[in-house]
Amino acid sequence: VPLKAKNIDTGAGLERIMAVAQGVHSNYDTDVFQTIIGAAAKVAGTEYRKNAENDVSMRVIADHLRAMTFLMVDGVMPSNEGRGYVLRRIMRRAMRHGHLLGVDKPFINTLVPTLVGVMGEAYPELQRGANMAMDVIKMEEERFGRTLKQGMSLLDDATKGLKAGDTLDGEVVFKLYDTFGFPVDLTNDALKPKNISIDEEGFKTHMEAQRQRARAAFKGSGDAKLSDVWFDVQEKTGTTEFLGYKVTSAEGVVQALVADNTVVEAIEAGSKGILVVNQTPFYAESGGQVGDTGVATGEGFKVEVTDTQKVLDGVWIHHVTVTEGRLCVGANVELKVDDARRDSICRNHTATHILFAGLREVLGEHVVQRGSRQDDKLTRFDISHPKAVTPEELAKVEQWVNERVWRNLPVVTKVIGKDEAVASGATAQFGEKYGDEVRVVYIGNPDSVNMVTADLCGGTHVGQTGEIGLFRITSESSVAAGIRRIEAVTHENARQSYAAEADLLKSLAVQLKTKASDLPERIKMLQSGADGEALRVAVEDLKGRIGSGVVLLGSATEGKVAIVAGVTKDLIGSVSAGDIVKAACGAIGGKGGGRPELAMGGGAGSVAEALAAGRGAA
Repeated sequence: VPLKAKNIDTGAGLERIMAVAQGVHSNYDTDVFQTIIGAAAKVAGTEYRKNAENDVSMRVIADHLRAMTFLMVDGVMPSNEGRGYVLRRIMRRAMRHGHLLGVDKPFINTLVPTLVGVMGEAYPELQRGANMAMDVIKMEEERFGRTLKQGMSLLDDATKGLKAGDTLDGEVVFKLYDTFGFPVDLTNDALKPKNISIDEEGFKTHMEAQRQRARAAFKGSGDAKLSDVWFDVQEKTGTTEFLGYKVTSAEGVVQALVADNTVVEAIEAGSKGILVVNQTPFYAESGGQVGDTGVATGEGFKVEVTDTQKVLDGVWIHHVTVTEGRLCVGANVELKVDDARRDSICRNHTATHILFAGLREVLGEHVVQRGSRQDDKLTRFDISHPKAVTPEELAKVEQWVNERVWRNLPVVTKVIGKDEAVASGATAQFGEKYGDEVRVVYIGNPDSVNMVTADLCGGTHVGQTGEIGLFRITSESSVAAGIRRIEAVTHENARQSYAAEADLLKSLAVQLKTKASDLPERIKMLQSGADGEALRVAVEDLKGRIGSGVVLLGSATEGKVAIVAGVTKDLIGSVSAGDIVKAACGAIGGKGGGRPELAMGGGAGSVAEALAAGRGAA
C-alpha cells in the first residue's frame, strides 16, 4: 500500500547530520566532540591521533561527559540503584579511561565548562546546572579515585596468569565490586581488550553468600523482629541515595511500603506506615542528629513525614501518615523537608562542634565526647569531666563559642579516607562506626590558622557560623560518675531564653521595689536581715504589752547574731535603744544603730555575751 508520507528513517541523529554537514566520517570528528576531546587531551598532556588506545579513552571521556552532565541537569543523581546507578557506571567508566591516560587526579569535572561552551546555547539547562554538575562529578571522582588505582592493581595481578579466552574468577570480580566499587560491567570492559571473560555465576554466588552473612549477623544484633521485613525490602530496593546535603526537596519513586511490620502495596488515607524511596532529601537520625520531618505529595495523595530513620546498611525509612488519597508502590513522589526545622537543627549541630572545641579549650584536652543529641529546640552534649563545670567556666566557654559564631567562619565538608582524616587530627564521634571513607566537617577554612575544629560527622550543618546567630548555655548537670551534661540553645531560642530571664528580673525588681541592677544587693540584704525583721516585730509587740520599759532580744543562726532593742515612749530621753544596740553589737565585733525608740544590729559570736553587754548599757 503506498504511504501518504514517503520517507526513510535513516537513523541520522544530531551527530550524524553534523558529520555529513561538516564533511567528516566520524561523529567524534565533529566540532562538538573535537572541542571536548581537545580539552581532555590538554589536561592529560597528550594529543589526539598520536596513540590509538589513548584516542579511544579520550572519545569515551568526551561521550560520557556529555551523557553524565545531561543526566544530572535533568535531575538524575549518581546512586547505587536504578537510573542513578546507570549514571554512576557511566561516570566510573570515564574515570577508568582517565586513569588509562595517566591522569591521577579529578579532572573530568573541569571539562564541564567546555561542554557548556559548545552546547549551552542550544540547551540552556546546561548553563543553569553547570556548577552543580561540576560539584557532583568532582565528588564522584574523589570518591572513586581513592580505590580505582588499588582496584586496577588487583585486576592486573589477578589476570597476569590468564590468556585470551580464559575466565576471571567470580571471587575477584566480587572483591572488585564490594571493596573497590567496580561495577561488574566496568571489570568486563577492562578485560575485553585481553579477550578475557568474567565468571558471572561465581560473582552471583559470592553476592548471595554476603547477603546471607549479613542477615545472620543482623539477627544476632537484638533487632530480630525487624530483620526479615527489612532484609526483604533492602534486597528489593537497594540502598537509598541521600540528597539532603545539597537540597531539601527532591523527586523520588515509592519503592516499598511497610505497615504493621509487613510489606504492603498501598497505605490508605488516615493510616500510618513506612515509606521507602529511591532517593531522598530527608536526613535519617544518626550521629546524635534527629531525623527530618516534612511532607510528601504526588498525584492523588499527600502524606506527612513524622520521622526519618535508617536501617541495615543505608535504607532510609520515612515514618508517614497518609492525610489525603492513597499512597501506592511505584508512585512518583515529591519530597519536601520542613526547612525551618532543618535550619534550626543545622544551627544546633554546628554549634555543638564549636562547643566541644570550646570545652577542650577552657577545661582541658582530657574532655571527651560521651554522647549528644541535636534537635530543633536545643543541643545536648555529654562530656567526660571529673567535677561540675563552674559558672565562671561556663561563661568562658559561652563567650568562646559566640566569638567564633560572630566571626562568620566558613563551614567546610570533605569526603576523604578514614586514615587520612584521623592522621590530620579530625575527631571521631562517640559510639559511631565509620567506613573507609569519612566525611569531615571543618569549622573555619581547613587550610587556614583560623580553623576551629575538624570532626568526623555525617550530619547537616550551616554554611557559615554567623547563621547560628547567638549561642547560650542553659544548664549543666551530672548524668553519671565523671560525665557532665551541657544543654544549650541558639539563634531565636537563645534570644527567647535571654528575654525570658530579663522579664523575670524585671518582675522580681517590681516586687522588691528596686531596680533590676540592684537585685543582688537587695536579696542579700533581705537574707541577712530575715532574723532581725522577726525580732523587730517581736520587740514592737512586747513594747505594746509592757506599757513602760526596755526590750532587748537576740538570735543566732549559723554563727550570725541579730540584735534588736526597743524603748517605750515614756523612757525616751533617759534610755536610748541605739546605745543599747551599739554596746551589744560591739561585744561581738559587730555594729548597729537606729532611732532612740528602736534600733537593730548584728555581729558574729555569742548571743549571750551580746545581750549581757546590751543590758549593761540600759
